Amino acid sequence: MKTMNYVIILTLGLATLPALAQQHGKGKMKELDLNPVVVTGTGTHHRLSDSPVPVEVISGNDLRKAGITNFQDAITMLSPSFSFSSTAMADYTTISGLGNERLLVMVNGHKLSGNTSGATDISRIDVSRIRRVEILKGASSSLYGSDAIGGVINIITDQPMNTVNASSTTRIAEYRQFDQNLNLNVASDKFGSYTSYNRRQANGWQLNPEAVSFKNGEVSGDPKPTRKNMSNPFFQNVFNQRFSYSPTKAWDFYVEGSYYNKKNDRPANIYTEKEGKNGPTYTSDGQGYDYNLKYMGYTLGAGARYMLNKSDYISLDLYNDNYETNNEYIVTNKTYTKGEEKLNQRSHYYNANLKGVFTLNAYNRLTAGAEYLNESLRNPDAFEKTDSEKKHVYTMSLYAQDEIKLPWDFRAVLGLRYVHHETFANDLSPKATLMKKLGPVNLRASYSTGFRAPTLKELYYYKPKNSTMSMGNPDLDPEKSYYYSLNAEYIHRFFSVSVTGYINNVKDLIELADIDDASNLPNYDPDYTYKLYSNVEKAKVKGVDVSVNCKPGYGLSFLVAYNYVSAKDEITKLTLQRAIRHSGNFSANWFKGFNNSDLNLNLSAQIRSSRYEDSQPAAPGYAQWNFTARYTLRFPKYFSSLEPSVGVENIFDKTDKRYFGYYFSTLSPGRVYWASIALRFDK
Repeated sequence: MKTMNYVIILTLGLATLPALAQQHGKGKMKELDLNPVVVTGTGTHHRLSDSPVPVEVISGNDLRKAGITNFQDAITMLSPSFSFSSTAMADYTTISGLGNERLLVMVNGHKLSGNTSGATDISRIDVSRIRRVEILKGASSSLYGSDAIGGVINIITDQPMNTVNASSTTRIAEYRQFDQNLNLNVASDKFGSYTSYNRRQANGWQLNPEAVSFKNGEVSGDPKPTRKNMSNPFFQNVFNQRFSYSPTKAWDFYVEGSYYNKKNDRPANIYTEKEGKNGPTYTSDGQGYDYNLKYMGYTLGAGARYMLNKSDYISLDLYNDNYETNNEYIVTNKTYTKGEEKLNQRSHYYNANLKGVFTLNAYNRLTAGAEYLNESLRNPDAFEKTDSEKKHVYTMSLYAQDEIKLPWDFRAVLGLRYVHHETFANDLSPKATLMKKLGPVNLRASYSTGFRAPTLKELYYYKPKNSTMSMGNPDLDPEKSYYYSLNAEYIHRFFSVSVTGYINNVKDLIELADIDDASNLPNYDPDYTYKLYSNVEKAKVKGVDVSVNCKPGYGLSFLVAYNYVSAKDEITKLTLQRAIRHSGNFSANWFKGFNNSDLNLNLSAQIRSSRYEDSQPAAPGYAQWNFTARYTLRFPKYFSSLEPSVGVENIFDKTDKRYFGYYFSTLSPGRVYWASIALRFDK
């Protein structure tokens, strides 16, 4: 009820403030930016209309207009390329039919390392810092190395210059959802300090009090009572700090770091204790969990750039990402006592990248560099029967790319990366893109390759789960992809449309495969079925992406996007796990500017068809509509602005109420009302 009261109060305020503001003068209009600067396509700066490689962009302003506060909503509500397969443990990202391990997620060009249950932990991303999100689809290993088979997400954070600004945004919603963002930026010609803090927390919810299990793709047995939640109560904190220093026009230096922690609160199993001949025995009711999950991560980075002239430079970036998960026991069982903590896994990622950009002449711009990676993983349970609890692997790369201006408004990009990996030896990843400009029309054709090095888990894992023993394989080959695309794009000041057709052939996919005869293996146990990580699959992903973005006038802007994807195993002809054939996004925005105030109304939707699951029935399709109303009132003499907002998530109350144990199509609890207030100061 308290939340509803806040919503009603702010809604009334939004209704009256425009009338007051209009007394101060005539309205002003703002244009929709359809041609931002992007960097991810080539690693160098281009206007979107001039980028030889098609890049999809989500701006920080898009996120604010839609009232979005977490990164999962950011990419699913504003891009049809993405979907999530949700369980109570993790959310699995899929891009154009390929997911998780085959998607590279970066923040300011640095890989976001660390995962939970095989999925990159994108909750580490502070949405309030985002300036824009650049999405590069398809294989991109020539420039970005391993994991860039399905695509690249690069989050560019806001780093304003020559300013002092501070902001506070507080958001509350039903189910005691609470978000707090604090930002402080101090920047001059030579020095910059950028600080942000984000706190998120929420209660959990349960839509079905019964659970099922599956065998051979079908429900096994009758539903049983469960206390497990669709979404568990949690809290998390994210802190980011960056310092920059430019002593001269030629030199730039920076040091940065971040800290992240998260903890959930899961319902506990209820144990019955009985005395036996060999001591006490414990029997669980199986309706909850034995432990809560704790997550912690931190990053450290430093770098320098020397400008040779206005456009050419040499840079060195050093980066370290550390991430771990722990089990905090909430019951006493035969192995652990309540309150005891146990390390689940700990990963370390080290990266050094030396890069140079050189204008050779009026027609050639060369990017060249060398990169070193070192990854380590400690998992006491998984590696206990190998020679150590910790494993590591290194990669060294050399890469080069030439951006070429050709006659008759043709542009080409040729790239190549040479990789030496500690376990799979050497690899070459080429890339070629050709672009033709015909006035406001861009035509692009691309061929590129990608590879994914085997993870440390796939190389060395040795761990039982239920009755299956999963084994790593140090003889694995990398996954390889061969990506072909054709793109036609029309960009006008107030209108743009883009159509892309593509084929992505992926070979040597790494999957767990049955071992016919495991009796000769060391530590063989006949009670287990043994499976080995192997190169077993070939896949073909093909599809069409269409997007229309326009501003017809009168403060209106629209986005309509549609993706069609066919993703199949070439051997079995079955659809790939978690693939969605049809997906779409819609956004309508109305903006009205006054002398010292703005009013913004936004309606957005994500629409997804059914999602294929190979171990259970397909997750049903759904459509989720959200509405946001935001009013900005500026007070130049006191502080920059006051910005109340209200909104409704999931307007039509669409939920997935199937039994616990299914892969849910959405974790939404239903229709949710929210309200927020933002204060901003700029000097």
